[in-house]
Amino acid sequence: MAVDKETRVTFPSGDLLLEGLLARGAGGRGVVISHPHPLYGGEMRNHVVSIVQEVFAGKGWTTLRFNFRGVGRSQGKYAEGVGEQEDVRAAVRYLQGLGIQELYLAGYSFGSWVNAQAAMDLPEVAGTILVAPPQAMLDFSFLKDDAKTKLVIAGEWDSFGPVEEVKKVLGEMNSPPALIIIPEADHFFDGAAKELAQALESLAG
Repeated sequence: MAVDKETRVTFPSGDLLLEGLLARGAGGRGVVISHPHPLYGGEMRNHVVSIVQEVFAGKGWTTLRFNFRGVGRSQGKYAEGVGEQEDVRAAVRYLQGLGIQELYLAGYSFGSWVNAQAAMDLPEVAGTILVAPPQAMLDFSFLKDDAKTKLVIAGEWDSFGPVEEVKKVLGEMNSPPALIIIPEADHFFDGAAKELAQALESLAG
């Protein structure tokens, strides 16, 4: 399906102004894509974030990837994941303002943790995709009561989100999502871009 190229946009998150990259799709489906941890070099042009964007845009979705507060040209500073949840909510409002009716959140690493929490208070979000949730670094126990997560993608050799720990958390959920484990992939999916894209297509299609 035809999709516009990404263009730089800005949108408000409270008193802050955030930067993002928007690609308009042909239909009414849209996805907000969140990047890895801001204190460890995470930003919206991260290669995994780029793969997520390319897959969804290629399926005709409107995509919005953006920099959390304090990253790149986004104003503010790191806010322990709390302010970043507000940034996700702001991105959702921005897409709603463009007329997007079916909304998903897709997050990589830290971005998956932020998105999953934000989505629980956003009835307009139909579902979330968690890519490499860093279970060993962040507390995902809140997922027990989550019904928004539809797909989790994990690397077999991910030391930040060991597969067995991810499985344990998902097994305790009242509404467990689909889990795709990419063989021989680590947290960064080096050498596994094709396999990651194929896993995402199972939902984006």
